[in-house]
Amino acid sequence: MTSESIFNQYPEERKLLAETVDVSQNILQVNGHFHTPYSFSAFSEIIQVFEMAKKEEVKVLGINDFYTTDGYTEFNERAKQFNIFPLFNIEFMALQKDLQAQGVRVNDPNNPGRTYFSGKGLKYPVELNAEMVERLLRVQDESNRQTGEMIDKLNAWLKELGEDFVFSFQAMREQYAKNLLRERHIAKALREAAAKKYTSEEDQKAFFEKLFDGKAPKSAMSDFAGLENEIRGNLLKSGGKAFVPEDDKAFLSLEQVIELIVQAGGIPCYPVLLDNPKGEFTDFEGDYEKLYESLVDKKVYSLELIPGRNKPEILEEFVNFFNEKGFVITFGTEHNTPALDPITVYGGDGNPLSDNLKQIGYEGACIIAAHQYLLAKGKEGFLNAYGTAKLDRRKEFIAIGHAAIQHFVH
Repeated sequence: MTSESIFNQYPEERKLLAETVDVSQNILQVNGHFHTPYSFSAFSEIIQVFEMAKKEEVKVLGINDFYTTDGYTEFNERAKQFNIFPLFNIEFMALQKDLQAQGVRVNDPNNPGRTYFSGKGLKYPVELNAEMVERLLRVQDESNRQTGEMIDKLNAWLKELGEDFVFSFQAMREQYAKNLLRERHIAKALREAAAKKYTSEEDQKAFFEKLFDGKAPKSAMSDFAGLENEIRGNLLKSGGKAFVPEDDKAFLSLEQVIELIVQAGGIPCYPVLLDNPKGEFTDFEGDYEKLYESLVDKKVYSLELIPGRNKPEILEEFVNFFNEKGFVITFGTEHNTPALDPITVYGGDGNPLSDNLKQIGYEGACIIAAHQYLLAKGKEGFLNAYGTAKLDRRKEFIAIGHAAIQHFVH
């Protein structure tokens, strides 16, 4: 597949703006954050995302794989094929050791200091210097090393139980992954192997109860997503027989992650966890004003949320607070479990987002689209040379991005 940017045939800015109508007259559906098989995903192939998006009339899609841009080339080509505008994003797990030492939970509710962090609108084709490439490959290798050790421990536990399952890192990666083999792949492979060997539901339940050291599974054997989550929780998480703690080498510092994102042409973006089903917040996110100050202190002016896990009234309040501060805000579905949910973004109550949130999310996507377009044209994007966002030019970037998206989808 070719790696030619979609912007190569785009007109210059003045002509592009002359082609389009006002943004408020045409708010398009966006999904700005989902994972593909290049990390772990509900999708079997990238084309599946676009087929669903076309059916659901989602016009802007944002790939957001962990630690890798390997899916970008195919994502770019499918975008051309389906006339759906592509946002080139990436995600990392960083470690803020100062917050870890203080016991502060950021956006991982179980691991103080651990911080999920995204880069939005990377330049495509990706350009990284040698140091940044080495940094990216190092976290990929460390992630694969940890997964390999988990497989070894799983094999030892299966042998102890008298089971004849034997898994290998290489075979599992070839069947289930592209490059990165993750904990979720192990859970899927184990579930499928069990279903193949034990054909009755009762036998499968008995197997998992034995595997979980006497703890009966709560999920139905037909609930693949629930069962795989139980496998992860009982075997692969802390205290589980196949658990392998992550080495600090598996994480970059947040500063290193931000540096890598900016060097790749992206916009640093904080993924917000917000409220859990009990209405609880992490230490880092509970005070909106303090969160705002912390993010601005690190030159982070972009947020993303997965509305399906939040109460609509809390989501609305939070988004309005940061939108009024000028932040770039986008929404997505993640799709990093086996459950094949719609590609359309819905709220935590299962209903569509409000018109207000749809507009805010679309405007956020427009700013990222404008950033990508301007970088491809050899100009400065939404960040200045010092990595500071041009918040005072939001409307200008929204107009350019809206024009860029309209030009592509029509």
